[in-house]
Amino acid sequence: MAKTDLQGTLDLLVLKTLAHSGSLHGYGIVLHIQSVSNELLRVEEGSLYPALHRMEQSCWIESKWATSETNRRAKYYKLTAKGRMQLQQAEESFDQLVKGVRAVLRYA
Repeated sequence: MAKTDLQGTLDLLVLKTLAHSGSLHGYGIVLHIQSVSNELLRVEEGSLYPALHRMEQSCWIESKWATSETNRRAKYYKLTAKGRMQLQQAEESFDQLVKGVRAVLRYA
């Protein structure tokens, strides 16, 4: 069984957001996660941008500069084929984490 921890959850949320939405800038990713989670999840910029940089270095995402809807230059991110494979692994790993937590909660 793969080791799972909560630290990888941000990666999972970002990868899933990009898989669903296509190309988004960082703030768009934040807004999507907040909206879909009914404001239960908030991603701080101090966590997001290092994660995006790490995922780009891992070739899970790629980026390009473009003009945003507010006429500003923004870096847009999109999922790569390698990122799709990572997303699948991350979802499976997260499912295992949830199973483990449920088992402990039922037992305790």
